[in-house]
Order: sequence, then C-alpha cells, then structure tokens
Amino acid sequence: MSTVVIVTWRGLGHLAACLDAVAAQDRPHRTLVIDNGSSDGTARLLAEHPSKPRTLRLSSNKGYAGALAAALSIVDTPFMAWLNDDAEPARDWLGALEDTLAKAPEAAAAGSRLERPDGSPQSLGVRLTADGHGADLTEPAPDVFGFCGGAVLLRTDVLREIGGVPAEFFCYYEDTDTAWRLRLAGWDIRQVATARVVHLHGASTAPGSPRFHRWNERNRLLMLLRCAPAGVAVRQLVKFAVLTAVLPFRGEPEAPNFRLTLRLSVLAAILTRLPSTLRARRDIAAGATLDRGEVWAAWAGS
Repeated sequence: MSTVVIVTWRGLGHLAACLDAVAAQDRPHRTLVIDNGSSDGTARLLAEHPSKPRTLRLSSNKGYAGALAAALSIVDTPFMAWLNDDAEPARDWLGALEDTLAKAPEAAAAGSRLERPDGSPQSLGVRLTADGHGADLTEPAPDVFGFCGGAVLLRTDVLREIGGVPAEFFCYYEDTDTAWRLRLAGWDIRQVATARVVHLHGASTAPGSPRFHRWNERNRLLMLLRCAPAGVAVRQLVKFAVLTAVLPFRGEPEAPNFRLTLRLSVLAAILTRLPSTLRARRDIAAGATLDRGEVWAAWAGS
C-alpha cells in the first residue's frame, strides 16, 4: 500500500486536476495533502473535493522539502509517493511504480517519466554532472543516478533509515540529496518509463527567478557538503566563492545566478548552516555501506 503525498502552496488553479488524477489510479492507495499555509482558497477546495483526501495544513510555507518531512512523520504505509500539485499522473502510474519496487527488492526508489503538456519529456531520471549538479535526463538511459522529486515512489522505512527529507533545503535538490544518501546506503534506484506524469512545472515557483537560483545554488553546495567526497565538496565551494569574488570586476551579469548579491547570500547561508551540515555529513557516513568516492566515481559525469 502506498500513500501519495501531494504538497501544495496556493495551488487553487491546478490542485483539483492533480487530485482527480490521483483518485483515478487503478491501484488502492491513501492520499495525503500537505498544505503549506495557502491563503488562496486551497483549504476550501480540499474540504470539498470528492476524493476527501487527508489534509495536514502547516501554519506557514515550509517549502516542498519541509512539507515532505512533515508528511514522513505521519505516513504509515510501506511506500510513500512524492507528487507535485501541478502534476497529473496517468491512471496506471502508481501501479507501475509499485510493481517495479515489488520486483526489485534491491531498489528503494522508482522514478517517473515526467512530461510537459505537449508530451515532450521533462525528466526521465536524474544524472550527476561532473561538477555535482543533479540534471534531468531527457533521453532514455540504461541507468540513472537519481529521480525527479516531482513524482517518485520510495520505500518509507528506507527513507526514514537514511535520515528522511532535508527539510532545511526548503525547495530544490531534496531529491538529489536523497538519491545520494540511498546510493551511499547501498540501495538502487529505478526509472520507470511507463509511469507517465504530465507536469506543468513551475506553477508554484518561477524557474529562472532569483529565488529559484538562490535555492538551487545553496542546496547544491549543501548537498555536496553533506554527501560528496570532501575534495569534491571543498573544490566546488571554493570555485563558487572565487567566482563570486571576481564578479565585481566583470560587469553586471544578465544571469540571476551570477549576481553578486545573490551569491553572497548563498555563501552566508552556507556559513550559517555549516555546523549542522557537517553533523549531517557525519551521520550520513555512519549509515553508509559504500564510500563516497565509490559513488562519485560510478556516477559523476554520467
């Protein structure tokens, strides 16, 4: 049995379609909606929807990662699905993911095929780049490092064992960080081509905005400090800091992620979180069965 966890924030314009698609699944399941303190009428929609989903309303917006962490504390089914509120899974989506994990006891997560409304692929899994980014694959690959967190099924007990969801990430990279920790703990990750999900992408956040880039840059570095070999993490942090230092001499860049104020705020956030991040790194190492270098060598640049 699975619990499908839908995280929403001001999702009034698209949440009903997501709930309809989840209710139409051909596999029995439970539905849990985490409402990040929406003020747009989402609460009323949830109360009136025919599927009557269980709802946990948070007092404020905790982001996607914070909401998933809150959900994990109350999910009591063997499997937990993460689903964006702007996603519409096909009727056999959940069944395809459950069947994959049932046939692969060595796998702890099964990722979906996320498509744009025009049918073009948005994510067919996630690869780990040579500089430590998690990048969506748009062509089929025989193996994937990780999954897109917008639609994935995980073994609930394994997710708890590896430390749960990094709530402090707020939004972005919580999925690649989770993939890292699963890999370090010796678990496999599968990509399921038949588990189709239509995804609006960016309905709640604006990809390309300063806020988007701030979360992405900060969380990539936090993920590497938590999970990657020390040399890789330090090299990427130093590279980020050096590039930030020379920006005043290069003129005002057009790309938001190269704006000085944004990058300085990222570095400040990293410095503030460094003690807790290093403690998390120690805890991750304590539960690992593979060396960080082994995982990096196997997947970086794939």
